[in-house]
Amino acid sequence: MGKTIGAIDALTTIALQAVKNVFEANTKLPIKASSTVQRVPKVSMRPDIGCFVPFTGDYNGLVVMNFSAGAAMLLYKNYMMSMGLPEDELAKEYTSVDVPDSIGEMINQIMGKITKLTEDAFGLSAYCSQPKALALNSAIILTIDTDYRENRRLSFSINNEKFYFELAMETAEFIQQGDDTDN
Repeated sequence: MGKTIGAIDALTTIALQAVKNVFEANTKLPIKASSTVQRVPKVSMRPDIGCFVPFTGDYNGLVVMNFSAGAAMLLYKNYMMSMGLPEDELAKEYTSVDVPDSIGEMINQIMGKITKLTEDAFGLSAYCSQPKALALNSAIILTIDTDYRENRRLSFSINNEKFYFELAMETAEFIQQGDDTDN
């Protein structure tokens, strides 16, 4: 039998790298990640910006990302300005449709990176739907029509503004076989 790792913990480690890489590349700002991963009872979308994206395939789950208004605006503004848009043409409020749309696009890139890194590391693939990002004024609990008992939360900050990556997954283990298996 090969090396065993909980699927959610493997994806959490990969997600930490993907979130930092994508947001730092898009904003040119440093992203700070907490050294602690939290095991949480459920995932939920919380104010000010919440985004969700389910994934299915060789492993199944749901990602939720939550952003304070300040974090969302920093990510949005620096992303847009890195693409050449002048600051005076950017949205001024996190509730503007452009802010969740931009956050959703970056989360799409994060999910692409997570699925690629997972496929490279474990030879397993999953497919994501388009992320749905919303400006929120109250929390939304997502009821998933499956039994995702494993939940993790990663905490991040950009210029002291907080945001979170939450992962819900089916209970599964990745058991890496020796090098002599057929691919």
